[in-house]
Amino acid sequence: MFGSLGLPELLMIFVVALIVFGPRKLPEIGKTLGKALSEFKKASDELKNTIEREVHVEELKDLKNVTLMPPPDTTVSRAEPAVAEGAAATTPAPAARPDTHFE
Repeated sequence: MFGSLGLPELLMIFVVALIVFGPRKLPEIGKTLGKALSEFKKASDELKNTIEREVHVEELKDLKNVTLMPPPDTTVSRAEPAVAEGAAATTPAPAARPDTHFE
């Protein structure tokens, strides 16, 4: 948790802090330090989440641009059926769906 600090080093730091600040001030300092570290962690997590959200939004925009781009020119010209002169052009009736019932 503390990197390369072992138990003897932590005890030495505690003893020096106890001598410098005294037994009455030490709990207040610890509480204040704990709150400060908590706030720092909260702010860094919030910043991390904001950056991840922005990156995700940019990825979605890029994906949207890629999918909405028109495909390359692949138009296929369909020849219109030739209608003889004088003949009426008729369109075929749509095929009945098998699930529709006519009475």
